[in-house]
Amino acid sequence: MPSTVVTRTRTTEGTDETMSMALSLSSARPRLAPHVRLMFDRVRARYVLQTPETVTVLNGTGAAILQLCEGKETVDEIVATLRGRYDRVRADEVRSFVARLVTRGYLEPGGD
Repeated sequence: MPSTVVTRTRTTEGTDETMSMALSLSSARPRLAPHVRLMFDRVRARYVLQTPETVTVLNGTGAAILQLCEGKETVDEIVATLRGRYDRVRADEVRSFVARLVTRGYLEPGGD
């Protein structure tokens, strides 16, 4: 895996909502929504998020974040775990990634 864990994705989909949500996610304990599965696709040799309607192919960094989204750790704790594994981890980018998936209904933010 590369040394940088998260890369910035530019999108106009829900940008304002996603950014404000990202700022409030520090104490959230994200977990996959009940209709979403994280699985390794052997054909693609990559992790994917599978819903009843879609399959989203993840890069290694997205998969690393989602593997920690089990509803146990806060987003700040997830960032700390990732910083223990990789050279550079930007908390704002992890929060933004989680916020985008919450906005799309793939993750539930969990309790504070």
